[in-house]
Amino acid sequence: MTLITSPLPDVAVQDISITERLFQGLETAPDRVVLIDGPTGRSMTGGAVMAAVRRLAGGLSAQGFGAGHVVALMAPNMPEYCTVFHAVAYAGGTITTLNPSYTAPEIHHQLMDSGADLLITVADFLPQARAGAVGTGVRRIAVIGEGAGGGETGLDDLVGAPLTAQVPVDLARHTVVLPYSSGTTGLPKGVMLSHRNLVVNVDQGLAVIRIEPGETTVAFLPFFHIYGMNVLMNTHLAAGAALVTMPRFDLAAFLGHLQTYRVRMVMAVPPVAVAMTKHPLVEQFDLSSLQVFVSAAAPLGAELSQACAARLKAQTIQGYGMTELSPVSHFSGSGYAKPGAVGITLPNTMCKIVDVQTGAALPVGDEGELCIKGPQVMLGYLNNPEATARTIDADGWLHTGDIAAFDEDGQLFIRDRLKELIKVKGFQVAPAELEAVLQTHPGVLDAAVIGIADDESGEVPLAFVVPKPGADADDIAAFLRGKLASYKQPARIEFIEAIPKSASGKILRRLLRDRQARV
Repeated sequence: MTLITSPLPDVAVQDISITERLFQGLETAPDRVVLIDGPTGRSMTGGAVMAAVRRLAGGLSAQGFGAGHVVALMAPNMPEYCTVFHAVAYAGGTITTLNPSYTAPEIHHQLMDSGADLLITVADFLPQARAGAVGTGVRRIAVIGEGAGGGETGLDDLVGAPLTAQVPVDLARHTVVLPYSSGTTGLPKGVMLSHRNLVVNVDQGLAVIRIEPGETTVAFLPFFHIYGMNVLMNTHLAAGAALVTMPRFDLAAFLGHLQTYRVRMVMAVPPVAVAMTKHPLVEQFDLSSLQVFVSAAAPLGAELSQACAARLKAQTIQGYGMTELSPVSHFSGSGYAKPGAVGITLPNTMCKIVDVQTGAALPVGDEGELCIKGPQVMLGYLNNPEATARTIDADGWLHTGDIAAFDEDGQLFIRDRLKELIKVKGFQVAPAELEAVLQTHPGVLDAAVIGIADDESGEVPLAFVVPKPGADADDIAAFLRGKLASYKQPARIEFIEAIPKSASGKILRRLLRDRQARV
């Protein structure tokens, strides 16, 4: 078997919680500002963050939302996101992070599946929060900041006497966070990540990602997503860096923060790389402090990577990971960068490339499915042992579903996806989920969805629909807008006489892609 390991030595696996790991970074300079709210400029020092976490953790425990309970958080990036996240973890609970763009049915599914009994949100999201919580186990909705009403309580009402120590949990087996990830079939699945998963991935990442204590970066990648959650929020704060939080990406505001805070390194995704390479607005800002531009969550082509680096006069590098890996397994540290590659294998991690038909390990240079083993691999999918067994085999190898190859230098190149997932601005969209919703429309006889390339989003969904007589594409699109988040919406709905399928009934997406390529 050809095993690929890291050129770097293993990191120590610490027996601490993710909040204790965060506190290690904050305690080094408790008076230093570490969180800044981008729109308002209000800030929190490391000491203030630790105090807020301890007080909220104490209140959660006292009010019955501590150990053994699941708290759902649906909020934009803001300083309170960090304190809520870590208060739940410090109290021994489990936090499930919701995408604020979710519709009520999507919220309902996650609340039901996760078993959440407390939902924390902001006033702007209250309507869909209330609607999604109907019929679930949620006993209370709490609102961050101003705007509580209609029976909801303010977050401040949950604060209590501070907890002085982490509530004991099984660090290796307790699920501390449940982000949801789309699979190739069915609804999104809860990815069970332990304290050990998150802590070791912070330390694995810091072995390759150079983060300087006291530096500031801009956090626009959503904290509900594993990239924003554990690479931006947790890893940067644990390293002693500061974050400027953005509730949503806005290019002018983003560039303004880069200029104002003299940002050295930024974490981003390919659509932002496109904007930084091509948009004329970039020329209006002083970005001379920027030295490193990191792109991850979806592949960034070598040509675009080099064009971005040339315009910004900054090193443009990539990383690779997935929710099920907490999330990082590969990264292009400053000494390990190669255009088009997603980097070297992180410490404590083993990889192999296997034949997609036989499962046999392949030699270096050959393309096949990437499989990964390491302490950052998830515990499994919540309430879904079948999906867990399909993803993690009996020997502990996580099958990523990505077609990849290593070169002789140990650099990983992602070639294609074995899975049928569509990656829209780094977010995973399962064709099967869109198809299931489409088929509930009275005007749809059958449906299939594929991903097509898009300069801004990387990929977007394209829906093929077999319509009933009189069906209208605009009506179908309006129907979807009430059922699915905006990034899941098809860029176009195309009527077709029949969906091509195999003898066993499997959609032949390759034929649909070929059809699209001829258009």
